[in-house]
Amino acid sequence: MSRTVRVAVAQSGPIQKTDSREHVVARLLEMMKQAAAGKCNIVLFTELALTTFFPRYYEEDRGKMDDWFESGMPNSATRPLFDTARELGIGFSLVFAELTADQHHYNTQILVDTQANIVGRYRKVHLPGHAEYEPERAWQHLEKRYFEPGNLGFPVWRTMGGVMGMCICNDRRWPETFRVMGLQGVELVMLGYNTPTLNSMKPEETAATRMHHNHLCMQAGAYQNACWVAGCAKAGDEDGHDLMAGSCIINPDGEIVALAQSNEDEVIVHDCDLDECAFLKKTTFDFDAHRRIEHYGLISSQTGAVPPPE
Repeated sequence: MSRTVRVAVAQSGPIQKTDSREHVVARLLEMMKQAAAGKCNIVLFTELALTTFFPRYYEEDRGKMDDWFESGMPNSATRPLFDTARELGIGFSLVFAELTADQHHYNTQILVDTQANIVGRYRKVHLPGHAEYEPERAWQHLEKRYFEPGNLGFPVWRTMGGVMGMCICNDRRWPETFRVMGLQGVELVMLGYNTPTLNSMKPEETAATRMHHNHLCMQAGAYQNACWVAGCAKAGDEDGHDLMAGSCIINPDGEIVALAQSNEDEVIVHDCDLDECAFLKKTTFDFDAHRRIEHYGLISSQTGAVPPPE
């Protein structure tokens, strides 16, 4: 029996501050329909797929930013995504700003199966940026102001024929993200990202270097955990702030097998044979045979780096 999952990555072009949820959802629906027409099993949307990247805007009163958050999912604006997915028989993954009933704020990703049931939920753990206004920056990156670190860890789910996991943007830069899912046998990791093309704190760093870093961490995560990785960008000029593209699908050997070619709404597709994960999981990265956890204690007992005494 084939364990091939036909994956679509639905890169978003820029979403402007004035764009309504309904306008954005119409764009996502068009890409979902394109993916379904291509006989895809699942379509991945980007980080903060329903809005502009609002953490670039400083607001003294955090409560005034709640309009960017979703207090329920699905809601009136996003219900068409669920209804259309059910009608077309396609699963999807969506990232959005979540405001919980008890007033917690998370950067959240959901996994929705082909019957439009939410089967998985992840909340971003590694929040980059800062919490207070920093005038020395060319632009602000206030995720630490508007979001709390995720409280669900890095779970995986057995669904749609495989073992699937999720993470969001900056999570991809941390090897622990992939390893925790790898230790649960993950076969496909899906993530969305909103990443500036340039570095506000290091203007000499080139866009090419930034894109290299973007792909490098995902390729390493795929290879070192013998899994497929799908990365979905929001790209282009959002209110004068340029976001990198580079959406991709990466095989368990760490090779990019599909790559977006634009900075706009674009769907890329690849047939991901989940059985291709098995060879490395049973050889080079046979964790049970080769890992030496007695030497890894610092990873979970210490946060910052502590060099030896001089």
